[in-house]
Amino acid sequence: MTRFVLPGLVDIHVHLRQPGGGHKEDVLSGTTAALAGGMTLVLDMPNTQPPTITPDALERKRRLFEASAVCDYGFFAGYMGGALEPLLAMAPQTVGLKLYLDETFGDMTLDRGRSLEQVFEAWPGPGPIAVHGEAPTVERVLALGQRYEQALHVCHVPHPDVLLAIDRARQAGALVTCEVTPHHLFLSTDDLATLGPFGIMKPALLAPDLVQRFWERLDLVDAIASDHAPHTVAEKEWQRNGIAQPPPGVPGLETTLPLMLRAVDEGRLTQERLVKLLHDNPLRIYGLAPDPSTLVAVELGEAYRLPFGGYHTRCGWSPFVDKWALGQVVEVTLHGQVVWREGRRLAAAGSGREVQRAA
Repeated sequence: MTRFVLPGLVDIHVHLRQPGGGHKEDVLSGTTAALAGGMTLVLDMPNTQPPTITPDALERKRRLFEASAVCDYGFFAGYMGGALEPLLAMAPQTVGLKLYLDETFGDMTLDRGRSLEQVFEAWPGPGPIAVHGEAPTVERVLALGQRYEQALHVCHVPHPDVLLAIDRARQAGALVTCEVTPHHLFLSTDDLATLGPFGIMKPALLAPDLVQRFWERLDLVDAIASDHAPHTVAEKEWQRNGIAQPPPGVPGLETTLPLMLRAVDEGRLTQERLVKLLHDNPLRIYGLAPDPSTLVAVELGEAYRLPFGGYHTRCGWSPFVDKWALGQVVEVTLHGQVVWREGRRLAAAGSGREVQRAA
C-alpha cells in the first residue's frame, strides 16, 4: 500500500450542534469524526441553540469545547439583527462573522435591508464576513463587500456561475474568497431518487451538467469545506415520522478526504492542489497559524465504495453511499502527539485547542 503524509487538514464549515442539538452531534463525537477524516481543525458555525450571538453564548460554547474537543477548533460569531455591541465584542475572539441571508436550518436568517449594510459597515474583523446565500444574494453582498472594503467569504457556493461573479469581483478589487462542498461536487439531482430526504440540503443539489461546471471552474475555488450538518436518521425520514419537511443538511467530516483523493486519482486535480484547498487556503482565509507538528498519515490501497452507515459522527450516516473513494486515515498527530491510530481515538476529551491567529 502507498502511504504518505499530509499536513493537518482544516474544515472551515462545520455544525457540531452543541449547545442545543447534542442528539444529532456533540463536540466529542464531531471532533472524533473530524480526526477519523483527517481534519485536525474545525471552524464551528453559530446556528446552535442558543445561537452564538452574544459574548455569553460564545463563552458557553467555548466551555463545551474545552471540556470535550479532541481536535483543534475555532468559532464564528453570528448576528440576527438588533444592537451591534455584542457582535463587536465577539469579533476579536472569533475567526469571523457568519451571516445567514437565505433559508437554512434554524432561525438565524437576517433581514437583508438596512441591517445588512450596517453590519458590513461596522464589522471590525480581523476575520472575514462569511455568508450563506443563494446566487442573487451573493451578487448583492459582493457589492457590499467592495463598498465597505470588507474581506468576504462565500460559503458553499450555490451555483457554478456564482464562481464567475466572484472572479469578476476579484478582478475589480474585492477581497473575496469562496468554498465548495463535496456534496456539490460528487452528488447531483440524479441522486435524489435514491437518497430521498437524505439528499435534502441548503443550497440544494444541482443537475449533473452544473456539477461538471463546478469541476471545470475549480481553479476559481479557494477551499473545500464539508458543511458538516448532521441530523438523525429519524429526523431525516420524515415520511415515516410525520415531519412536514426533513431538516436540510448532511454530514461530511469523514468523507471529504477519501472523495477528494479519488478525484486526485482520476486526474481531476493534483495532490498539491488538494493540500491548497484543505490546508493552505483555509488557514490563509481566516488568518490562522499553521502547525508543522500536526500531520495526517494516509494509506491509499484500493478504491472502495462508501457505505451508508458505520461512521463516528453521532448521526451515523452519509449521503455519499456507493460513491467511489480512496484512502484511509491511519494516523493523526496533533501538536506532536498521536491522537488517532488505525481507527481508534487516542486523544482525551478536552485535549483539542482553540485555534490561534497567525502573527
